[in-house]
Amino acid sequence: MKGLFKALLSVAVAWVSLGAASAQQEAQPLSLTLQQAVNIALEKNPLRKVAIADTKVASAGVRAARSFLMPHLSFSETATRGDDPVYVFGSKLRQQRFTQADFTLNKLNTPLPFGNFSTRVGGTWNLFDSFATWHGINQAKQMNEAAGHQLDRTDQEIVFRVVSSYYDVLLAAKELEVAEQSAKTAQSIMDRSQARFDSGLTVESDLLTAKVRMAARQQEVIRARNNLEVARAQLNTVMGVPLDSPFQTTELLAERTLSIPAMPDLEKQALANRPDLKRIASEQAAQRQSVSIAKSSFGPRVNAFAGWETDNPTFLAGGGGNNWLGGIEVQFDIFQGGAKRAELSRQRALEEKVVAMKQAASDAVRLEVRRAYCETDANRQQIEVARATIAKARESLRINQDRYDSGLTTITDLLGAEDAARRSQTDYWEAIYHFQTSYANLELASGSLNPQSPVVMP
Repeated sequence: MKGLFKALLSVAVAWVSLGAASAQQEAQPLSLTLQQAVNIALEKNPLRKVAIADTKVASAGVRAARSFLMPHLSFSETATRGDDPVYVFGSKLRQQRFTQADFTLNKLNTPLPFGNFSTRVGGTWNLFDSFATWHGINQAKQMNEAAGHQLDRTDQEIVFRVVSSYYDVLLAAKELEVAEQSAKTAQSIMDRSQARFDSGLTVESDLLTAKVRMAARQQEVIRARNNLEVARAQLNTVMGVPLDSPFQTTELLAERTLSIPAMPDLEKQALANRPDLKRIASEQAAQRQSVSIAKSSFGPRVNAFAGWETDNPTFLAGGGGNNWLGGIEVQFDIFQGGAKRAELSRQRALEEKVVAMKQAASDAVRLEVRRAYCETDANRQQIEVARATIAKARESLRINQDRYDSGLTTITDLLGAEDAARRSQTDYWEAIYHFQTSYANLELASGSLNPQSPVVMP
């Protein structure tokens, strides 16, 4: 019994240890690179799922348009009963049960109630509609292409949002680091002021000023921590995962060498490759087909039809008759009150609208590329200026600390140097952040942003 108890105890301890290890493993945050974040977003972001659904809708529209080329078949089963003279006369005739006695006046005028079970199979086939169906198919294909281009543009926008959100996290982490370092520096200054005040070398106002600055730096640390949590939640939202999903960014905010192409080349690339411009071009082509469909409505239409019918006195039993009918119909609308001409005018006006929208979109793309180019170039130059400022601000802080310890400068000068050192670091990291995100925006404007872009790849 003791041996069995020890064995059970060992198994229980093993299960508890295994569960604890599993829980610890689940608690560890996921290591996340920028490229992994992009891939996750392209799989789970709900906006991309919306764009994919739109492509499926457009694809179904193509199949629906093609269905008009095929014959349409129908089946119906009808049960009727009544004493309407015309109905009774016709039903008996269809059942092939009409007799000489049915010609008597009483039976013709006041027949007894009569039942009929009619089974019909019919079909129609549009043989010619002045090519309206073919124009409709081409229109559906163009709209399908437009949906595909919109999906491509949605992918680019999602990649940009992920890049921006990922660098928001990196910047927030650096700002927290700078805030904590600034709090340590403020603590050091306060300690110096406390020592000088205790020694009678400075007045109490200097110590109070240092304490106020220390409190301000502590508030900045709290704010920076909250900003980091918000940035993480925002990245989770863009990726399409739960807000509280834990992750650990594996990349750090650092300078990167990214080549900036010439602006004329970027404009040409944007006009040729932007998916949203391609979408408008497809919509323009689809609208041309709409004009053609409106023109086709003035032409003739040729339809073939056929049907087979059985009529029986009961549902299951026979004893009735059957018949069939087929033919070809030619239709030509002579006058409809000007409705077709109004529709043609409407479609032509919509075509003019799409042409104007395409021109406006092209102009907007050119402006967007130029703005993104200038912003990226300015941010690149600001990195160089901010990098040179950091060393100067640190040296100025060191000198002011020494001068304050020697009583050669005031607490105001020291705190000013400390604030300048903090701002120089913040400006440097913000310059790097803005360059990275503006470069991604430049690729987005030129239509080249994708998961393999230089700004995404490590």
